[in-house]
Amino acid sequence: MKTGMLGGTFNPPHLGHLHAAQLAKDALDLDRVLFIPTNIPPHKALPEHTATAADRCEMVRLLTEDTPWAQLDTLEIERGGASYTVDTLRALHARGETDLYLIVGTDMLLSFDRIWRAPDEIAQLCTLAVCAREDDDWAALRDKAERLRAQLHAEIKLVEGASLTISSTELRQGGALRRYTAPAVADYIEKNHLYGY
Repeated sequence: MKTGMLGGTFNPPHLGHLHAAQLAKDALDLDRVLFIPTNIPPHKALPEHTATAADRCEMVRLLTEDTPWAQLDTLEIERGGASYTVDTLRALHARGETDLYLIVGTDMLLSFDRIWRAPDEIAQLCTLAVCAREDDDWAALRDKAERLRAQLHAEIKLVEGASLTISSTELRQGGALRRYTAPAVADYIEKNHLYGY
């Protein structure tokens, strides 16, 4: 089974996450995409007045509930502590899942060999599926992909398609919630007064 992985804080999850997953699924013929909420992000602090891990998981469940190939996986939340991708990949391999495609965006690919833990091991455990945050990012992404292929023998697939740039930060700060996330997620945020809504 070809499995995509999309990690992140999902704080909140929005249609841009689903769009990237759909692009990767279609381009790479994935059977499913696991949405894996981070427990504690190692490279950035969760913002003040953030949603709890339980809230973030429930919002991901709501975002994906009408999409049969997309599903919530709480592996990192259950493991606790800081969430490192290499640990998650090891755990998925231990579960017998070996045909893995890690869906990453522009910033993640460009910083991959500088701030990620064990990038060489990650490159052996999965294929990187790269979606651009902005349409102008492709030249930098192609250049970086070539260097990572040479340095780490990484398998990298560039998933081209129209970008859908949505910022979780803007949504937390009062952005157009009902325009950029699923109705069930917007309902949940408002009902539970998350992010000041």
